[in-house]
Parts: sequence; structure tokens; C-alpha cells
Amino acid sequence: DPLDQIVKQQSQKETPEEDLKPEDYQQFKNLGSACLTRGDNVQLLKFVQDEKNQVVLLLPDELLHSLLELIEDIDPAAISETVIALVPHLKTVLLRMEGRKAARVGLVLAALQKQLLRLPVPYTQQQEEADEYGLCCCCTALAEFIKSFVEEVKGKDGNSVTTAEDEELRTELLKFCMRSLREPLLEAELNRNRKSSLWIFATEIMVTLPAIQVSLSELLFFSSLKKSTVMDKSQSKESRACLAYLLFVQLITIDSFPAVFSPVFVLQCNMEYINELLSRYAESHLLKGLALYGKSLESVQDNSLPVSLLELKSFYSVPQVRRRESGLQVFQLFINKLDAEAKHKFFRCMLKVSNHAGVESYIVKNIKNQVEFSMKPGNANKWFLGEDFLSLLGLVLSLPQGAETDLLNSMDRIMESLNLLRYLLIRDKEPWSNTDVWEELGRMKDEYLKMLRVCISISRPYYSAELKALREDQKLKAKEARDAARSTRLVKSLTVKHENVSDMSPEVQHQVLQSALVTFDLMESLIVRIEEITEEKLKIQN
Repeated sequence: DPLDQIVKQQSQKETPEEDLKPEDYQQFKNLGSACLTRGDNVQLLKFVQDEKNQVVLLLPDELLHSLLELIEDIDPAAISETVIALVPHLKTVLLRMEGRKAARVGLVLAALQKQLLRLPVPYTQQQEEADEYGLCCCCTALAEFIKSFVEEVKGKDGNSVTTAEDEELRTELLKFCMRSLREPLLEAELNRNRKSSLWIFATEIMVTLPAIQVSLSELLFFSSLKKSTVMDKSQSKESRACLAYLLFVQLITIDSFPAVFSPVFVLQCNMEYINELLSRYAESHLLKGLALYGKSLESVQDNSLPVSLLELKSFYSVPQVRRRESGLQVFQLFINKLDAEAKHKFFRCMLKVSNHAGVESYIVKNIKNQVEFSMKPGNANKWFLGEDFLSLLGLVLSLPQGAETDLLNSMDRIMESLNLLRYLLIRDKEPWSNTDVWEELGRMKDEYLKMLRVCISISRPYYSAELKALREDQKLKAKEARDAARSTRLVKSLTVKHENVSDMSPEVQHQVLQSALVTFDLMESLIVRIEEITEEKLKIQN
């Protein structure tokens, strides 16, 4: 058997270190490849542990490179099997070394993780349990691999002398942990109620960091104050974002985290990571970002966040992610935590920069709620009553595109604006306490309704014509189809004359156009009602 011959040849070698030749290392590579090909890991381990081969083990760089070259650019289907087979042997080699061990540990961990990056991360529970590509098994093997090296630096108590080698080993282990947080843990679905293999790996990483004397609070909250030479900055931020998620959402090792930081400080620090996660398109990143945002807000007292916090740009960029119900819930939770002045400033800024009708309508609805709250006894404030409120109301009662405003796309915001205006007008003017303010409200109302009527008068005929054309087109198609059937000809395609909503099916086009006309009716009915309220107020005053 060729494999047996290779093992026999290597086990009989007693060549002094200085007499080893390149072909000796090639022979070892042949041994490794043959063992891995046959799945005979015992033979490879036997060779590595054989006392007769210690001279080979004394040349770590050559041996390590020989081992690592076995997995370089290996077929993805064989990655997990090869990594799992090699990890015990790599560990044996590294543990026998003295001097410059840290650099070799770092080399091995980086090489193994490089191969793991080529494996898809299981996302669902079923995928993780199946572990088709073996990523979960590899993570388990790596967690076991680092334990001995963690123990080496962990065993150094306060009375021991910490050497440069110890510090280098800590650095290499920190790099490994940070890379693991970024991939695969940032991509994985983690649930504290389901202790999956990736959950256990995440726990191992979180336990390892303090074990190698890395402060989680310093890493999360004060890392920007230090020059980062350990890793790439972008990777570091993603890694720390995952770390914050595991700590504050999944509560891994939260019991050992210092309780001295205020909820507002934690929120302020986490906004950097929340913004990082929500700026990504990956579903796993968005969900983690929303979860971290919600958890960071929960402990903050309602109506307590000061306006000074809004100087952080992240407080404005984060709310743009409003694509899901959970996002709206977190968005509302954030608004609830702001004090009156902060709410006023936040609403103003969002109305100016949002460019998203859904977000803007949600803001206008919240403005109405704040006005209603401020009118109750004991809640009066200048930010939602009186002159200061008018600057905010001016942004609400505006159509930046004027007569060219697309009423259909802006429907939600306009309807909420009209509801707010109606609410303000049916209130007694006493809470406003200033005749000039009340008159300014009336002027803003007149200008807004006038422009809105112009928009409706332009939009209604257009959508009516589109609807009429669509119906005629559908009748024509139906006639052509009947004629084709009678003449036994197959109609493969029909020409669409109107292409304004051509990406939609005729049924959906009809529904959209009909909905637009109904919306215009609703807007007009609200406008009429607002005018009636205004006339009733004037009669009472006179």
C-alpha cells in the first residue's frame, strides 16, 4: 500500500535537523494528502505524535505550511471534512512549540477561517440542523482548538510576569474572535431560546474575550478613543455591532457586564452599531439592527432624551429603515423617548430630509398626537402650542412640488396633514393664547388648501382619462380575443396603448387608477369639511 510505505519511510527517518531536505517535507505533504484522501486521520495523527518525528516538529514553519497547503483552494465540498481532520494535528504541532508560538497560532487561525468564509452560512433552523456544508461542525472544532491557547494566557495571574509572547497570543486570539463575530455570527440567525451549534459558538466567543482579558465595555464603548492596529476598521465596526447584539439582545454574558452605564449612554454608544447594521441590505443585518435598537431604547425613560443627542447623525439616518412592522414599532419607541423639544426638532428634520411619503405621514400623525397631548392639563409646552409650533406646521402644510405634486404617491402624508389641520381648527383657540398665531394658522390653511385644490383639478382629469383608456383597451383586447378564437388563431401578444403603469397587470392598473379617483374624493371631502369648520368659527366670533 503506497500510504503504508510513506508512513513507514517517515517513521524510520532519524535525520538531524540540519540534514532535512525539501523532499522530506514533500514526503510529509504526500502523507497528509494520502491520509486525507482516504479519510485515515489516525495515521496522520500517529505520525505527528511519534517521538521519532520530533526533529520535523522542531521546524514549525515548514511543517505548518505543509499542513496548511493541504487546504489551500480545496474544493468547497471537501472544506469541512479537511478542516475537521487537520485541526487536532495542527493543535498538537502548535502545543509542542516553544517561542514564536503566537504568530503560528495566528497563521493557523487565519488560514482556517479563510476557508470557512467559502462556506454558506445556514440561516434557518432546518439548514443549521442539516449542516449540509459542515460550517457548524467546523465552528465547533475551532472553538475546541483555541481552548488550550486561551488557557495559556488565562493562567497568567496578577503576580505572573506577562511576556511579549503572551500579549501577542492575546492579540491573535482577539483577531480570531472579531473575525468570528463578523463571519459567520453576524450572518447567522441566533435565538437564545434555541441553543443551536452556532449559538454555542457565539457563547464560546463571548466567554473567550474576557478570558483573554479583553474588556467588553472598553471594546464596545471606548474603542474609538484608541488607535486600532488589530484589524481593519470596517471589519471592527461590524464585529463590534455583532458583539453588541449578542450582549444586549441575546444577553450572552450580560450578567458579568458592568451595570454602571446609564441607559442613555448605552443607547448613544450603540447608535453607531445600529446604524451600521441598518445600512446593510442583508436580512440578518437588518433584523439584528432593529432588535438592538429596540433593546437599547427599552430601558430609557419616556420623554427623557434631550435635544442634544440629536446632534448625532445616526439618530437621523436610522429611522429611514421603515420597511417592516417591527421597524415601525422601534421607530415609535424612539419617538416616545424624546422630550418635547427633541421631538419638535426631530420631526422638523425628518420632514425636510426623509423623501419618503410613508415616513412623513407617520411623522405628521405623531405631530397630531403631540398637539393633543400638549393640550391636556399639565402638559402645555411651547414646542407644540403657539408660535414655535407654527414653524413645524409650516413644513406639514406644504407641497414642495407645488401644482406638479404627485397626489397618489403623497396620499398618506396629505391625508394625515388634512386630519391634523381639521383637528387644530375644531379646538378652541384659547390654548394658542395668541391672536396673531391663530391668524397665521388661518393663512397657512388657506394657502395649503388652495394649492391642494389646484393639484386635484390637474390630477383628476388625468387619472380619469387613464382609466377610460384602460377600459377601452380591455374591451378592444376582449374583442380581438373573441375574433381570434372564432378564426382558430392563437393570439400570442396584445399591444398595450397606455404605458404609465405598464408594469402592472390590467386588473391592478384598474384598481390603482380607481383608488386614485377615490382618494381625490376623500381629499376634497376633507377640504370641504375644513372650510365648513372655519366658517362656523367665524360665525361664533362675530
